[in-house]
Amino acid sequence: MALSDLNIVERNEPGIAAVLGILKQRFGERFQTGQAIREQHAHTTTYIPNQAPDGVVFPDSAAEVQEVVRACAAYRVPVIAFGAGTSLEGAVNAPGGGISVDTSRMNRIIEVNPQDLDCIVEPGVTRHQLNDYLRDTGLFFPIDPGANATLGGMASTRASGTNAVRYGTMRENVLSLEAVVANGSIVHTGKRARKSSAGYDLTRLFVGAEGTLGIITSLTLKLAGIPQAISGGVCPFPTLEQASEAVIATIQMGIPVARIELVNALQMRAFKNYSKLDYPESPCLFVEFHGSDASVAEQAESFGEIAAEFGGGPFIWTSVAEERAKLWKARHDAYWATLTLRPGARGLSTDVCVPISRLAECIAETEGDIAELGLIAPIVGHAGDGNFHTMILMDTNDPKEIELAEEFCARLNARAQRMDGTCTGEHGIGQGKIGFIEGELGSKGVDLMRSIKTALDPDNIFNPGKIWPQRRS
Repeated sequence: MALSDLNIVERNEPGIAAVLGILKQRFGERFQTGQAIREQHAHTTTYIPNQAPDGVVFPDSAAEVQEVVRACAAYRVPVIAFGAGTSLEGAVNAPGGGISVDTSRMNRIIEVNPQDLDCIVEPGVTRHQLNDYLRDTGLFFPIDPGANATLGGMASTRASGTNAVRYGTMRENVLSLEAVVANGSIVHTGKRARKSSAGYDLTRLFVGAEGTLGIITSLTLKLAGIPQAISGGVCPFPTLEQASEAVIATIQMGIPVARIELVNALQMRAFKNYSKLDYPESPCLFVEFHGSDASVAEQAESFGEIAAEFGGGPFIWTSVAEERAKLWKARHDAYWATLTLRPGARGLSTDVCVPISRLAECIAETEGDIAELGLIAPIVGHAGDGNFHTMILMDTNDPKEIELAEEFCARLNARAQRMDGTCTGEHGIGQGKIGFIEGELGSKGVDLMRSIKTALDPDNIFNPGKIWPQRRS
């Protein structure tokens, strides 16, 4: 089934025309309909085609979001929340047109509670902005997906990233939130308490919903203490499988690693091209430890011993902040670095996650597929929790190359699910993985999600055409 057949959303031309007039009158210059800005608020990353909304509105407050949602609900017009636009699976596309709600002006840090290690922020606050604000408090927000994403967007896609092995994902770090739902009211999903047995877990219903149930207007987040000491470094391995086995052993030994990132030889070549790293062009683990001066040194020594058992080393580590920053900057620039491997090509970035005991096997089979299909597709991953990524470089004007890339992704998703894993560890379903959700949850699971969607959004105005197929009747 082609992607275009799974994302059909009928346009409501009369309703869209009415809402455009209402929002222009209400928001003036904060409502834009120019072609360029509309395309900027649709999908611009990887190869999924851009499907622009009909207008973009920039609300200042939850009350203004309510006004937008009420107007769209009255005319049954799609409304798509937009943070920083870093989604990789087409989550911000508008297949049926409608209104993009850009939350960038809702960027206030409302409250920080240092004693309780939590804060309340608006959805347009970015993770860099929050951590800059927190610097003098001795606290930080640890979820690090790489891109400077907005916290509302990170919650909506249940993001994680390089620190997830120690600090968890957005699922574990959003204590509660407030959201505007389809009838225009504001729902509060909880308080600041660290645990609750009060009814359904509404917070986690919205975390990962990709904007299909409502628009998040504030979040209460857990914070962590900035470690006294941080050490990190790079360890090369002869093969990717040996590196994967070292990751498994490190986790099973209970070493409290903060980050443990896996890259294959091709990805290291890309890093050397783009970020000028001076490391061997071989499979490597990027590792970081948080704690006291003594504990990070002990953890680094223990990891080095494990790596040596699997043929790795030497493990070169440092506590110098500038050297570590260069290393992780290179890791976060993996997308752009990969593009240097085939100038002019576009990338299809995809991820899966498996139980850590299956990681080495899954990666080995994936490398076999890459070789068999003749693809340029480096591997990089948050190996500490079994999550890894590939980015297939292709000529998007060549149908054969697109076909090969999509075949590879289908094999990869099926393999992960067969190993009791998931077709997406952190990218979300969006449009790109919409054909694989039923293979993971089964028809009953998807039907249950549809029932929840119908109950909360009966007219299907919130981000339609995402997560599960919507075929023309």
